[in-house]
Amino acid sequence: MPTTGTVLRNHYKIIKILGSGGFGDTYLAVDLDLPNQPQCVVKHLKPNSDPAVLQIVRRLFDSEAQVLYRLGNDSDQIPRLFAHFEEQGQFYLVQEFVDGEDLSYEVIPGQKLTQIAVTKLLEEILEILAVVHKKNIIHRDIKPQNLMRRRQDGKIVLIDFGAVKEVNTVMVNSQGQTSVSVTIGSLGYMPSEQAGGQPKLSSDVYAVGMLAIQALTGLQPHELPKDPTDGEVIWRNWANVTEKLALVLNKMVSYHFRDRYPSAVEALEALKLSTPQQRQSTPTITTPTIQTPPPTKIISPNWSRRKVIQTVGFAGAGLGLAIVLPRFWQSDSGETTPTSRPASTPEITRFASNLKTFQFETVIVNAQGNITNRRNEQANYFEEDLGNGVTLDMVQIPGGTFTMGSPEGEAERDKDESPQHQVKVPGFFMGKYEITQAQYQAIMGTNPAKFQGDGRPVEQVSWDNAVEFCQKLSQKTGKNYRLPSEAKWEYACRAGTTTPFYFGETITTDLVNYDGNFRYGSAPKGEYRQQTTNLGKFPPNSFGLYDMHGNVWEWCQDVYNDNYTGAPTDGTPWLSGKDNNIKLLRGGGWIYDAGGCRSADRLSFAHASRAYHVGFRVMAVALA
Repeated sequence: MPTTGTVLRNHYKIIKILGSGGFGDTYLAVDLDLPNQPQCVVKHLKPNSDPAVLQIVRRLFDSEAQVLYRLGNDSDQIPRLFAHFEEQGQFYLVQEFVDGEDLSYEVIPGQKLTQIAVTKLLEEILEILAVVHKKNIIHRDIKPQNLMRRRQDGKIVLIDFGAVKEVNTVMVNSQGQTSVSVTIGSLGYMPSEQAGGQPKLSSDVYAVGMLAIQALTGLQPHELPKDPTDGEVIWRNWANVTEKLALVLNKMVSYHFRDRYPSAVEALEALKLSTPQQRQSTPTITTPTIQTPPPTKIISPNWSRRKVIQTVGFAGAGLGLAIVLPRFWQSDSGETTPTSRPASTPEITRFASNLKTFQFETVIVNAQGNITNRRNEQANYFEEDLGNGVTLDMVQIPGGTFTMGSPEGEAERDKDESPQHQVKVPGFFMGKYEITQAQYQAIMGTNPAKFQGDGRPVEQVSWDNAVEFCQKLSQKTGKNYRLPSEAKWEYACRAGTTTPFYFGETITTDLVNYDGNFRYGSAPKGEYRQQTTNLGKFPPNSFGLYDMHGNVWEWCQDVYNDNYTGAPTDGTPWLSGKDNNIKLLRGGGWIYDAGGCRSADRLSFAHASRAYHVGFRVMAVALA
C-alpha cells in the first residue's frame, strides 16, 4: 500500500490519501515529469490474491482503461486517464484531478430541491451520460458521490468508471472451471437487472432517475417504499412536481428495464420535451413540400487530388437513388478520376426504361466548415406511385469498389469501425430521401412519428417495422424493396469520398441536422433544432442522396458486430453475430453530435427498439 511520499514508476508522487474502500484506495498525487508538477489522482486497486481472480481482474482492468482513454477524449466532463499500470500484482489508474465537490453537497438527505433546480440538474447529468451511452458504455454506479461539480466552470463531471473495483467472489463449477462474481453499483440506485449481474444502458437511467427523486423528496432511495405488487417506486407523496415531469421520472425508474428509456439519449429528449421551455421553442409543424434545389453556376477551382475526392461525395438526408452520378477508376498516376459511365447490372437494366433525370448542387467545405466549392450534378431515378399523390423517388447508384470503415487517425472514430477493408458493390437503387411520414402512412396505414409532418422522416419505427414496410412495398409494386446492407449504405453515403463526411473534413448545422452544441474538428458550434427537419432542406451528396448525415438514424439489414473481421466484401448484409437481435443503424440523428454523423459511424440497437431519432430508407433490386 502506497504511503505519503511514495513515488510510483518514478513518475507519480503520493501527496495524501483521498478515500478508501473495499476495492482499494484513492490518492492525490503530483506528476514529477511535467512542468509545475500538476496534481492528479491515483487509484490503487487491490484484487483478491487468488490467481484466477488476478487473471480476470487484469483483463477487466485493461478493458476498463481503454474505455476511459476513449471517453476522456470525447468530453471534458469525463476525467482523462493519463496512465494505467501494474506493479507487484497491484493495479493503478492515474487520472485527471477534478477540483470541486460531489453532488452529495447539493442533494442532501432531509432537504428538498425545487422542480426547476432538479430539472436543471437532471438535464446536466443526462447530457454527459448521453455521451457515454452513445459509445454503448454503461457506467454502473451513478450516484451523488460520483458526480462532481467542477469549481472552475460549474460543470458536472462524471467520475469513477470501475469494472474491476467490485470483483469479489470466486466460483468453481463441477468441471473445475473458475469464474468470478462481479457486482457493481450502489444500494438504492441499482435496479434489479444490474443486481443480477446483467446491467444495461437503461440501468444507468434508473440510477439518474432515483437521484432526481431523492433531490425532490429529500429521501434517500433505500428509504422510499415500493409497491409490493409490481416493485415500482412510490415517491409522489413527498414531492410537488408537474404531471409531465412525474411521467418522465416514473419511466426512468420503472422496475422492468424494458419499460424505461433505452438510454440517457432518449431520457434527455423526453425531459426536454416535458418542460415549458421546450414546448415554447418548438415551432408549429406544417406539411412541407420537397423540392429539388435549382441548378447554380459551377465554381471551377484548380483541382488537386484531394479536392477531386471531396467533390465526389456529400449528402444531406433523404430517400432517393441516383443512377448517373460519377463512378471512379484509378489511373496509372494514382489520380482518382470520375467517369460518366456507370456500371450496368441486371437491377439497373430492369428499371432503365422508366428512368428520369434530376439536377442538384453539391458543396464541399474546408476544415473550418466554410464552403470552398460548389458543383452541379445530375442523377437518374425512377418514381414509385404509392397512391393518393404520394410518390417515392429511387436514385440509381452505380457499382464500384470502396474502402469501408474509418482510418485510425480519424477524429472520434470507434474501434468497431475497424479494420478498414475493400468492398465491391454492384449497382442498385436507393431512396433519395429517408422514408417520409406520408410514404409510411400510404403503405402501413399508420404514422408513429413524434414530430409530425408529411415531408419529415418517419421515426419511432423499429427494425421490424421497417422490414414489414419493405415487404408491403414490394407486394404493392412488384419490385424487391429491402433495407440496405451496411456496406451499401456506407458506399452510398460516401459517394466516392474518403473524408469523415461527404461534405469534406467536417460539417456545420447549415448542412446537417445534428446537435450543434458539439462541433467536429475546427468547425464552429451551431444550431440545435431539437427535432427532425423536412427532407430536402440540406444539400445532397454526389449520388443525389439527401440527409445521409443527421436527421434520423437509419436501419440497415445487418446484425451488429463489434468489428469488421470476417465481414462480407461483396456488399451483401452480415446476417449473423453474437446477438442476432441487435441490428445496425447508420447516419446519425438530430439529437447526436457531429462525430456521430460521420460516414463510418455505427450504432447498435435492439430490433424491437423505437426512438424519436430512428427511421430508415429503402433500396431496390429487380425481382428475378
